[in-house]
Amino acid sequence: MMKKILSLVLCLAMAIGVAGCAQPGNSDPEPVTTPDGGNTPATTDEPSATENPEESPYVEDATFRYLYASEISTMNYLETGTTADFKPAANFVDTLIEYDEYGVVKPCLATSWEVSDDGLVWTLHLREGVKWYTYELDEYAETTADDFVFGLEWILNPANESSNVDIVCSVIKNAREYFDGTITDFSEVGVKALDAYTLQYTLKDTCPYFLSMLTYVAFMPANRAFAAECAEYYGTSNDTILYNGAYYCTSWEPQSELVMERNDNYWDRENVSIKTVSGKYNVEAEALAPEMYLRGEIDEAQIPVEILDSWMKDESKNQIVRPNRPTYDAMWWFFDFDPHFDEPYDSENFKLAVNNRAFRLSIVYGIDRVKAMTCYDPYSPEEYLMNTVTPPNFVAVDGKEYTQTGELETVSGQDWFQSETALKYKEQAVAELTTAGCKFPIVIPYYYRVDQANQDLVAQVIEQQLEGLLGAEYIDIVTIAGPANNYITEVRKAGKYGLMEEGWGPDFADPVTYADPWGLSWSYNNRSMCTQEDYLTGYVYTQEDYDNGVIDDEAYIGQPQQIYDKMIQEATAEKVDLAKRYELFAKAEAWLINEGIVVPFRVFSNGYVASKLTVFDGEYSSFGVSVWRYKGKHVLKEAMSLEQYQEQYAQWKLDREAALAAAEQ
Repeated sequence: MMKKILSLVLCLAMAIGVAGCAQPGNSDPEPVTTPDGGNTPATTDEPSATENPEESPYVEDATFRYLYASEISTMNYLETGTTADFKPAANFVDTLIEYDEYGVVKPCLATSWEVSDDGLVWTLHLREGVKWYTYELDEYAETTADDFVFGLEWILNPANESSNVDIVCSVIKNAREYFDGTITDFSEVGVKALDAYTLQYTLKDTCPYFLSMLTYVAFMPANRAFAAECAEYYGTSNDTILYNGAYYCTSWEPQSELVMERNDNYWDRENVSIKTVSGKYNVEAEALAPEMYLRGEIDEAQIPVEILDSWMKDESKNQIVRPNRPTYDAMWWFFDFDPHFDEPYDSENFKLAVNNRAFRLSIVYGIDRVKAMTCYDPYSPEEYLMNTVTPPNFVAVDGKEYTQTGELETVSGQDWFQSETALKYKEQAVAELTTAGCKFPIVIPYYYRVDQANQDLVAQVIEQQLEGLLGAEYIDIVTIAGPANNYITEVRKAGKYGLMEEGWGPDFADPVTYADPWGLSWSYNNRSMCTQEDYLTGYVYTQEDYDNGVIDDEAYIGQPQQIYDKMIQEATAEKVDLAKRYELFAKAEAWLINEGIVVPFRVFSNGYVASKLTVFDGEYSSFGVSVWRYKGKHVLKEAMSLEQYQEQYAQWKLDREAALAAAEQ
């Protein structure tokens, strides 16, 4: 299991955020301050490639070349909510804080900060002299507190249709009221520039993870005057955004190339080694990259599982292949509860089936996850599997890891592939659905992404394995390749799928970041995970729900309600007692899994890679955009081998445990 390869990831909100987020009742909390009070760049123990070029393993002023198959949709980081768009934004624009290579917070655009006794008012002091630059590296203006105010103002303007509205409204005072039009004066929203270098956020309630949210795109700065100049074209090209980060974009030609150049005027220039990052778009990147890497045309290539074994057995290749570093992007299978299938698939018949609990559980217990995982990692498939919606080791409180909390502990330790159990649920589902008028076999359109390595193979395995176990007379899984571009919009949000493998990355250090996508209101707006107002129409509150406190009014017994939303609301309302908060979230997550609404699968790792990019020296965080930054990383003269990766990973885990422990003190 993943716990074998990942060190304990303490809740960074605890290690760094909660230490400065005063709890109600604390009369004299220590302010959160940092030693770096001005323009002194952060330093690192990582040797510079220029210190001793003869002995350094790094290429000095290197160009890192790669292929990509997922095209970015916009450069407007205030608008977007997709990983493909986060990657360039992370390198072009700095955030208030950042993380070191172990995931410990350190100053970035904010040099110090403090929080009020009640935990509601956060005051951050900004680094002076940080400039905005154009795509031609002309100085435009200084980065000031108003840039952060304008960023939220842009997001909360309904006309801009930002994907980041909910995350802002979840914590900032009066943000939802302004977005909805109840409040029309933006000065009443909880963000203010007290002066050019002092920024203040006022929260709607105590938030134990607020500091960790500040590396997310929603809290990035943007220059008000420049955005007004660009008007509706803001963020549509590399010349319609400004840059204050380590890199600026010299070229972006959609479905052609994306080129980043190091900004040598950057305030922390000494920690930026790679000079140029050059990406070439190709929808066939997965197939083409290995040979291009061997020819020396690119510096990184994913090694598909189809050729991995041959590379591992080839002495000229096996020393340049290593696993990709695991992330905290969780991957699951899930159903659409209100499908809008393309012809000739029967949306109504599937809708009838999927709202039947026994039908869903026949699928849940029938999936052999180890067999599916071999498509991504045939050598150690169990290493990245997980039984929960939230990945193991994501957050902890009082030394207890979240997925081992309350009802989730049983779920986490359960063997979910049980063929006999699956067949029993199939028998129950057939009886119930036949009475309800359902037609068999139940056709399940299974979409997969062509821009993610080996999802097509997983789809084939799921089709063959489930139909083989449950019978082709019961289900008919139809695997369908999704479009290369706009997959989320054209497939997920359009409701064309019956079952798919998709994932979610954390926005901050709290279980709610994985809980939100399954809630009714979020899903209604995004057509993701569980969807639409008739979500789980087959569910009604029961006497047992009343007895267990899920509802507090007997009048609701027998009425269709959103049980999960009720539990999430209760968990979210607990702002102070983290142990209780985590236990409530664990209860909701266990219910979600036990009801067969989601089928946990794996932590995203993207298989194996041949790469000259270093792994353990760049910024690290399980949330926000830090992990996508090239700042701090280097290009190796020789690719890292599997043995080198394992050795460095083991040492990094030890060093990280010590770094997190020190950060708590």
